[in-house]
Amino acid sequence: MYPASVMSAPPSHPRITAVSPLAAVAGGVVTIRGPGIGVVAESSAGVRIGGLVARVVYADRNSIACLVPNGLEGGAAAIRLETAPGETAFVEIGVPVATGVHQVDSPAFGDDGTLYLTYSGARGDQSPVSIFRLGQDGFCEPFVVGIMNPTSLAWAPSGRLFVSSRFDGAVFAIDGEGQMEQVAKDLGVSCGLAFSPEGTLYVGDRSGTIFKVSLSGEVSSFATLPPSVAAFHLAMAPTGSLFVTAPTLSTRDGVHRVDPDGRVTTVTRRFGRPQGLAFDMHGTLHVAEALAGASGLHRVREDGATELVVTAPGLVGVAFDRSGAAVLVSDDTAYRFGKLPSSG
Repeated sequence: MYPASVMSAPPSHPRITAVSPLAAVAGGVVTIRGPGIGVVAESSAGVRIGGLVARVVYADRNSIACLVPNGLEGGAAAIRLETAPGETAFVEIGVPVATGVHQVDSPAFGDDGTLYLTYSGARGDQSPVSIFRLGQDGFCEPFVVGIMNPTSLAWAPSGRLFVSSRFDGAVFAIDGEGQMEQVAKDLGVSCGLAFSPEGTLYVGDRSGTIFKVSLSGEVSSFATLPPSVAAFHLAMAPTGSLFVTAPTLSTRDGVHRVDPDGRVTTVTRRFGRPQGLAFDMHGTLHVAEALAGASGLHRVREDGATELVVTAPGLVGVAFDRSGAAVLVSDDTAYRFGKLPSSG
């Protein structure tokens, strides 16, 4: 038997010292930390978020991981533990703003705050609506019809919306009335889109090529990456470099940087299935990780280090508006956050 002086005794008052991450949607996994909090009582109500019971998926002496329950209203939700009476922490819950869409990449915000979302469908399916638009008043309406498998959205510097079709291997320009015009074709399994400040369009072909489309419509090969089992996702950095994710069959996939000359370097390989990516108003890169059990939104620092900022199941994309608000999308739902938590 150990002497009493070296035996570990529980703290007189368990307390919450940290919550990670600080933002979530239903089904995400939040970890709560603090000395002595992890001995969850046998009662099923050991952890509550926003007053609702949260199912515990892991616990040790000083931490508890639990699933965010369905049915929460958006905004700050209180976390309370049966093992730490009187202690309260908070997690920001995303507000569902659109359901019944089918995203396979990030959505896109217009300058006026209107959000554009795709219904992509299974390959070869012709859906009744190709692109929806969601106004700031919350009203969602059909905007574009007739595009087979609309995949990625991007705004040109001219203010015109562009969309790729992975079925047609083409890119279409959309006017303010929702009318489309094909501007490029023969682009393989065309997925991700991004524009340079000068108006050059970059298109990610899932087969492994990033194409460059000039202002005159001339198509050329710009860079080559391994083929993707899902899609190529593109985002243009404020510095003029193109950033790319392209999930493969590897156990670890990366975020890649392509400089203006087409040279490819790897920023980080800390992801299992990285998908949509976007830069916020401060120029910070965010990447949607879709790996089962670890899905969420990550910030990526310049040194390649990553930080989980939102836990969300099945996440495929992210977009930021001019105010800094974020919308995250799974394959069928869009969630809005007024502002993502800052780094600790």
